[in-house]
Parts: sequence; structure tokens; C-alpha cells
Amino acid sequence: MVPPRWHFCNGDKALSGNLKELGEIRSALKRNERLMGVDLGSKTIGLALSDISLTVATPLETIRRTKFTADAAKLIELAARHEVGGLILGLALNMDGSEGPAVQSARAFARNLEKLTPLPIAFWDERLSTAAVTRTLIEADASRARRAEVVDKMAAAYILQGALERLRSV
Repeated sequence: MVPPRWHFCNGDKALSGNLKELGEIRSALKRNERLMGVDLGSKTIGLALSDISLTVATPLETIRRTKFTADAAKLIELAARHEVGGLILGLALNMDGSEGPAVQSARAFARNLEKLTPLPIAFWDERLSTAAVTRTLIEADASRARRAEVVDKMAAAYILQGALERLRSV
């Protein structure tokens, strides 16, 4: 049996700076601030926003990755524009819950990002998020080109929605 998804948010890693447990994110938010979901891929970064009541996640946009500095600047600019009070970064854990290169890359991205922004950052297990979104798009008869265009931001919404549902029970 796979433990609940939130169990893997930060594992046994010691947290410092802006890196927070998922439950700590809610208390860090100010009135009417949103959360932003982030799906880190090797070529793109999918982004999603919550509503101010932290109930519903909506796809926002996809950033084509270039260099960390440019990617982080765009993410931070969008967070400011949309009054975001915290970030939920997806962790692409292996099916057995172990951490591979994608998780190490996401953790490094978060460590570097926390030096540039005061926003709290929490992790969320994103196993199979892209596969679930792709399956949904195929069932909706979306063309291959349309799927490629929206899958990353929809995966970010899928990640964020899972975290929002968990936050409601904390």
C-alpha cells in the first residue's frame, strides 16, 4: 500500500529557510493570498493558481525553461502579479517512494529559489500527475499538439489541487 501523498512532501530532510511542511504554508499566507503550483520539467515549468479560498486549482501558464535565473525571475514575477503567498513544488518520486534525479533537481531548484524570494515553498508528491492529465486530455479527444501545449500547466493544477485537498484536512 502506498502511504498518503502528503507523507512524502519533505521526507526526512531537515527543512530550513523558506522550505516548509505543507501544513505550515496555510499559516504563512496573508489574507487573500493564493498558492501557486509548480510542475518542474526538464524543458518546461507548468504553473497553476489556487483561488483565494484555497479550494480550486486552475492552470495558469507554461514557462519554456532556459537558465535558472530567467526561469526564477519569471516565476517570481507571476507570483507577485497574482498575489501568491506560497509555492507548492511537485516532487517526481519514483513509484516506490525513493528519490531519483528529478527529485534532486526539484530540491536544488527550491534551494536556489528560496534565496531569491521570501515565499514559503512546500513539496508535493506528483507521481503520475502528467500521466493522469494526459489520459484525461486523450479521453477529451484533445489533439497531440493541444496536449503538448497544456499538459504542463494542467499537471501543475493537478499537483496543486492535491495539496489544497490535503490542506483542508490539516
